[in-house]
Amino acid sequence: MIKEVHPTQTNGENELYDDVCSIIDDARYRVAVYANSEVCRMNWQIGMRIKEDVLHNERAEYGKGIIKSLAARLVAKYGNGWGFQKLQHCVRAAYTFSEEEIVYAVRRQLSWTHLRSLMSVEDELARKFYMEMCRSGHWSTRTLDENIDKQLYERTAISRRPEHVIRTELETFKETDKLHPDMVFRSSYFLDLAGLPDVFSESDLETAILNQIQQFLKEFGSDFAFVDRQKRIPVDGTDYRLDLLFFHRGLHRLVAIDLKLGRFKPAYEGQMRLYLRYLNRHDRREGEESPIGLILCSEGNTEHIEYLMLEEDSPVKVAQYYTKLPDKRLLSERLQRAIAIAKEYQRNKEVDDNDCKPNVYGNA
Repeated sequence: MIKEVHPTQTNGENELYDDVCSIIDDARYRVAVYANSEVCRMNWQIGMRIKEDVLHNERAEYGKGIIKSLAARLVAKYGNGWGFQKLQHCVRAAYTFSEEEIVYAVRRQLSWTHLRSLMSVEDELARKFYMEMCRSGHWSTRTLDENIDKQLYERTAISRRPEHVIRTELETFKETDKLHPDMVFRSSYFLDLAGLPDVFSESDLETAILNQIQQFLKEFGSDFAFVDRQKRIPVDGTDYRLDLLFFHRGLHRLVAIDLKLGRFKPAYEGQMRLYLRYLNRHDRREGEESPIGLILCSEGNTEHIEYLMLEEDSPVKVAQYYTKLPDKRLLSERLQRAIAIAKEYQRNKEVDDNDCKPNVYGNA
C-alpha cells in the first residue's frame, strides 16, 4: 500500500507523525497488557477471599446464598459484570490455580478468557499441557477452546506416558521451550476435507490435503511447514515415493508423512524407517535433529498403533485419521480405550522390570 503524502507536509513532519503514532501504539499495548494482568490477579484474589473466608476452602452449598447476596450488592455498585456467575468464575479460579500459576499466566499474557477456558479442564496435567501450548503457540481463546473440545491432549502420545514423565516433559518445555515429539504427534487426526468422495484413493487424499493445506496444517499444529509431495527416495536403483514431507520448526526436524488406506501393517514401519534413513543422510541440514516419520491410516487397529506410540525413542509414529469429525462420545470411548491400553502396558512393563531386579539376597 502506497502512503499518501500531503504536498505541504515535509519529511520532518512525516517522521514526527510516525514517531508519535509509534509512541501511542506502544503505550496502548503496555496499558492493555497491564490491564489484563491486573484483571486476572483481581479476579483470582476475589475468588480466594470468598474461598477462604466464606467457603472455608470447602465446596459448601451454603456459601451460594452469601455469594448471591454479595453479587447483588456488587451489581448495584459496579454493574451487571459482577453478577453471581462472574463470582463463581472467580471462586473456581481460586480452586483451580495457585498464586504462582496465576502470576506465570499473566506474565505469559494469557487473558482471563484463556484462564476461564483452562478452568474447564479437570485433569491437572492436561490443563498444564494446554497452558504451555497456548503460551508457546500464542493461541487465541477460540483456538484453545477448539483444541480442548477436540481433546487434543488425550490424543497426544505424551498423555499415554507415566505421570512423572509427563510432568518432567512439561517442566522442560516450560523452562527451555524445547518440544518433545510426543507433545506434537497424536493418535488420531481429523482431516475433514471438503470435496473428498465417499470412496477415495491415497492419491485423492493427498490431493485433497494439498488443496486444503491451511486446514490440514491447523489440525497438525502451527509449526508445520510444507516441503514437498511425492518426494523421490532412490535406493539401489528403485524409486520410492514419500507422500508428504514437512518441516517442524519447534522440533527442528523433517517430518515424513505416509498415507495409507485401511489398517496399519507392520511392513509400513519398515518402509518408513528406510525413508527416514535416506532423509537423514541426504536431506538433513546442519543443526537439525534427525527426521521423524508419521504413518496415517484410515482405520485404527488400536493396539498396534498404541504399542508403537508407546515406544519413547521410536522415530516412527502411527495414527488414525478421520475424514469426517467422529461423534464426540465415540471419540471419547476410543481415547479411553487407548489410554487403558497405555496404562496396562506401563503396569506390565514395571512388573517385568521389577522381576528382573536382584533381591536383597543377591538372587536374580
